[in-house]
Amino acid sequence: MPGSPFAWIDEQARARRRAGLVRTLRPRPADSALLDLAGNDYLGLARHPEVTAAAADAARTWGAGATGSRLVSGSTELHADLERELAAFCGFESALVFSSGYAANLAAVTALAPHGSLVVSDAGNHASLIDGCRLARGTTQVVAHADPEAVRKALQTHTGPAIAVSDTVFSVDGDAAPLAELAAACRASGAALLVDDAHGLGVLGDGGRGAARAAGLAGAPDVVATVTLSKSLGSQGGAVLGPAHVVDHLVNTARTFIFDTGLAPAAAGAALAALRLLRREPERATRARAVATALYERLTAAGLEAVRPDAAVVSVRAPSPEGALRWAADCRAAGLAVGCFRPPSVPDGVSRLRLTARADLTGAQIGRAVDVVTATR
Repeated sequence: MPGSPFAWIDEQARARRRAGLVRTLRPRPADSALLDLAGNDYLGLARHPEVTAAAADAARTWGAGATGSRLVSGSTELHADLERELAAFCGFESALVFSSGYAANLAAVTALAPHGSLVVSDAGNHASLIDGCRLARGTTQVVAHADPEAVRKALQTHTGPAIAVSDTVFSVDGDAAPLAELAAACRASGAALLVDDAHGLGVLGDGGRGAARAAGLAGAPDVVATVTLSKSLGSQGGAVLGPAHVVDHLVNTARTFIFDTGLAPAAAGAALAALRLLRREPERATRARAVATALYERLTAAGLEAVRPDAAVVSVRAPSPEGALRWAADCRAAGLAVGCFRPPSVPDGVSRLRLTARADLTGAQIGRAVDVVTATR
């Protein structure tokens, strides 16, 4: 009899265990005593009463689910209001909401990279952008991290449609992309620029309006941005922002828009409430950056190797995948939840602890987090 058709899965599982790379699900309780620096709730809005009330109201009004794709029955007045206000807040002509930031990135890259096009992708890009490049019908060239000159040289080799793709803030180390220089490199060759502002919206720019707005690129005819609603806005979903004719193109061609069920009304309502709250309280963005800087300065003062944050992500180098896993577990045992990034999630193969700053952290909580991380190293 032939062997099991999934025997190769067992061998891969053994290899992951040997390398210390096994990942497991850990359901969190509704009310935890852990100090959470692992999630991406940068502005502390996921449990804000206005945001949760808006989610509940939307579910009662529109139902628990979207009931269909956006083009069939999945678009509500909430979706339209969110798109209009999100575009205005970030400074773009138009916006299109998706069920996740991942789906938004897949849509943007695949729809804007047809046959004969060139996609120039930063080596440190998020997995969703990488997967978008893999699915796109154009040719992808990966270039050195945060290197506008490498982008310029790659674009000069191509004569057809082209687009450069980059995170605005990279999720592993929290460093920001040189957006103005990337835009200049694209414009020298007549290429477009697509930026993923998942970690910039709500943290960077005037009142948290995002990295593209801060770089003076919002609303430009050759710039498209994607965002997630699941970080600073404390909800779920994603969006593509850009010129109206680009958004119309996505409505007609983006498979993750056409064939995916629309974002649940509760998530749309929550994101809209969070956006309005941020517009009313722009100081939350400043506070998130200040907390990140405080964490970095105290951790490095204690002798740890950390990367200076450009937004709200603070990355601390770990000695190995096993060491990172043990360190994160010890932090959790001491009452602190931190992120644990190991291969293949890190492009350079270096494992890290990742701490995410929150605007609602107190000075005492910042001190407690630093004490736990340093005591458990």
